[in-house]
Amino acid sequence: MKIAILSDIHSNLAALKAVLADVEAQGCSQIISLGDVVGYHAEPGECIDLLIQHNVKNIMGNHDYYLIGEENCPRSRLVSQIIDYQKSIVTNSQKDWLAQSVSSLVIDDMYMVHGGWKDPMDQYLYKVRSSDIPDGARVLFSGHTHVQCLAEFGFRYYCNPGSVGQPRDGDPRAAYAIVDASNIRLCRVDYDIDKTVQTMIAAGFDSKFYMNLYAGAQIGGRIDKITIEQEGI
Repeated sequence: MKIAILSDIHSNLAALKAVLADVEAQGCSQIISLGDVVGYHAEPGECIDLLIQHNVKNIMGNHDYYLIGEENCPRSRLVSQIIDYQKSIVTNSQKDWLAQSVSSLVIDDMYMVHGGWKDPMDQYLYKVRSSDIPDGARVLFSGHTHVQCLAEFGFRYYCNPGSVGQPRDGDPRAAYAIVDASNIRLCRVDYDIDKTVQTMIAAGFDSKFYMNLYAGAQIGGRIDKITIEQEGI
């Protein structure tokens, strides 16, 4: 059975549609989202509806948590502004679906969270060690950094599928991963960035919120990376 692992969609409908089309072409029978369906871009409700149509299981991301609750982002005024806007445009049923997200997911020896195993929702794994992989896991999947990565530690693995909606590793293409038996494959998909930008302009977003999409960067232009640290070497 092929499983598609998505993360950090961030309300980017054009990117999500492109990834789902590729997922179907690859013959995946199950789709799992590692969280942050919402945030950053202009079409959160449409992305939620599309995931519902595809029977996607979602893990709670920090932006998802901000949208359904009273607490907003403590780190970024810009993120908080976007979340406040998105709260005004999503429906109650869309919020209800998002609220059903789980904190973590275990499928056989594959462990999945949004952030890291120590803090499932908000741990940033920019440096990855074998000790970050929990006992009992052959593979730890997590998102949150928006950096695609596959690292091997003996017979154990760490995988970040990258971001569907806001890649930050210098590659603007939408990112995801496929698990097929014991094999993990990283995938990239071109999508119509201009279409996403036009929806943001129509919604009143300033250019500082979307120019980064063309560079595969954070808002502000920073390119991120994940460092793999082999312990004991």
